[in-house]
Amino acid sequence: MVKLNKIYTRTGDDGTTGLAAGPRRAKHDLRVDSFGAVDETNAAIGLARLHSGAAPEIEETLARIQNELFDLGADLATPDDGADLGYEPLRIVASQVERLEHDIDALNARLEPLKSFVLPAGTPLAANLHMARTIARRAERLMTALAARETVSQATLSYVNRLSDYLFVAARVANLAQGDVLWAPGKTR
Repeated sequence: MVKLNKIYTRTGDDGTTGLAAGPRRAKHDLRVDSFGAVDETNAAIGLARLHSGAAPEIEETLARIQNELFDLGADLATPDDGADLGYEPLRIVASQVERLEHDIDALNARLEPLKSFVLPAGTPLAANLHMARTIARRAERLMTALAARETVSQATLSYVNRLSDYLFVAARVANLAQGDVLWAPGKTR
């Protein structure tokens, strides 16, 4: 259980941070970068939610996703090295990935197929969802680099991949009334 009585501890002044089970890693460690990018994704989703009032279906899913991103951060902060931790660590599970897939399919059913790439623009909700999407993609790049060195579960990798897909489709739905902002190749040559 989380208990935060004091915000600063000075233990990170040496350039390290503690993982969930206690070991310390450099703040520039790939695992720390990975869960840091997940945290940034969560903050960007929080900004998007400031504009989601007219889209209750998206708002509800974003609220759930923000909680799940803490699950994802906890998963990444607890390396699976086979050691007995004395407790069951919090891990992303396949059902969370499947729920995101269901959410993507439900939103995508409302959209016309794309005939061009979409620019990250449009309504404030759409623009913020696109920002969150690009940060989620960075988190995914870091996590796959980490997975090349250490154990990262397939469910965790799948979740972050589906998350960026969800954010893309949700951004398109947020622009539904005005239409997608499409890329016009070579338009300004």
